[in-house]
Amino acid sequence: MAELTVSVVSADAEVWTGPATQVSARTTEGEIGILPGHEPILAILGAGEVRVKGTDGVWIKADAADGFLSVENDTVTIVARHAALA
Repeated sequence: MAELTVSVVSADAEVWTGPATQVSARTTEGEIGILPGHEPILAILGAGEVRVKGTDGVWIKADAADGFLSVENDTVTIVARHAALA
């Protein structure tokens, strides 16, 4: 099964990193869902919850604001000024 490599980082710390099967986040354009094989994208984060479904099926939730989401080659990077596990 294909998977993503996901990193959620804040301005001063790594919040969560690991393998995942799905990512959902709020952007300034609306809600976005990322699955393996997603086309490259760079989006501005809207304030809200980032949800990452780990390969074990458990959802990890983080509050994030003031940042961006990048997807390239099944690597998802979420960088936010403020981010913390919910």
